[in-house]
Amino acid sequence: MTDPAPPALARRLGAFDATMIVMGGIIGSGIFLNPTVVAKQVHTPALILGAWIAGGVIALLGAFAYAELAALRPEVGGQYAYLRDAYHPSVAFMYGWALLLIVQSGGMAAVAATFARYALSLIGIAVPEWTVAVGALLILTLINCLGVRSGSNTQNALMLMKLAAIAMLLVAGATVVAPHAAPRAMLDAPLSTDLFLRFGAAMTPVMFAYGGWQTASFVSGELARPRRDLPIGLLVGIIGVIAIYVGVSFVCVRALGAAGLANAATPASAVMRLALGERGARLIAAGIAISTLGFLSQSMLTAPRVYYAMAADGLFFKSVGRISAKTHVPVVAIALQGIVAIIITVSGTYEQILSYVVSTDFIFFGLTGLALFIFRRRQPAAGFRTPGHPFTTGIFTISCWIVVIATIVKSPINSLIGFAILAAGLPAYAWWRKAKNAPASTSS
Repeated sequence: MTDPAPPALARRLGAFDATMIVMGGIIGSGIFLNPTVVAKQVHTPALILGAWIAGGVIALLGAFAYAELAALRPEVGGQYAYLRDAYHPSVAFMYGWALLLIVQSGGMAAVAATFARYALSLIGIAVPEWTVAVGALLILTLINCLGVRSGSNTQNALMLMKLAAIAMLLVAGATVVAPHAAPRAMLDAPLSTDLFLRFGAAMTPVMFAYGGWQTASFVSGELARPRRDLPIGLLVGIIGVIAIYVGVSFVCVRALGAAGLANAATPASAVMRLALGERGARLIAAGIAISTLGFLSQSMLTAPRVYYAMAADGLFFKSVGRISAKTHVPVVAIALQGIVAIIITVSGTYEQILSYVVSTDFIFFGLTGLALFIFRRRQPAAGFRTPGHPFTTGIFTISCWIVVIATIVKSPINSLIGFAILAAGLPAYAWWRKAKNAPASTSS
């Protein structure tokens, strides 16, 4: 009698799910707040909108590269698998290490705190913010442990509500609010090094706001047709987000003016307050709360698949690589993500961890862009081909390194701390590698 096959991930997601995952991974609270940060660096509508358009183009070029990588490597773990097969398992492990300890968990903790802040302001209950944040993380952890379809349906529903809130902001800002007088000058200063540096500084929050689309690649192992569905999701999702981000920035500049936008702590709320009074401000606050919850749902759905892939490679705790026979999801990996995010939330260190995210995350963006050059030399095409490669992929990769360098220059201490946490993954990798090889060396 043969042993039953071990439980495996269920391929239950399609192109629509992939698109919602891409958009949900990008759109959190950043677009509702970051237009102000951009306007503080550059001071004309043309430069403000130009920064959001430029960031969108870079994200789209990255999506082209990731779409081809998805066709070449339609495996669970996505970006983890690209880095492992292009370079070395240690590089992929370092990525997963950074994802768990810095990038994903720190971002989730910060977004959970934002959700709690907006939710409590709406319902008016006097409880500590961390209790609401932890409650949200626990509920989403449980939902995703019930199955990939359960997690995806929750993510899709929150994404659609998020889009409805953004549509409300766009319509109100474009039709109800009187336009602010705009300066005719496209630049706020003559072309100079200072202007380029300020535009570069404006691009940092823009690139951060556009980040997150790559996490859709983590669920490749649960897409029904990953070679088709993931490229569609990446391209349609990012093009949709570009339209949304440029649209939101436009209505903010139109309603508030460049100077007013720079001085608005919560620009989306300021626009809705002009359009519909305090009721409008409360409506968009509810929209921001939903948006942050949607981001958390997407993160809980995607990131654990990387830890599962690490364990499947023998480079993490074996239990993290187990698939539930009932729900066909990596429940231990999902619980691990929830626990780490909760610990960071309760500790209150997420704001400090967030300062390490950009430099660390964009190192792996750049390495993944370079991975496409490596795979192009090693194997034939397998479906989608990146338009304009090697030029488009090169622009994306160089842009990532520029962001890393700019972040190091701007925040050297925080960047060094982030790199130190990343470097701590090397002895951890060596330990797991030794543990993986131990049975073979003992039996020989």
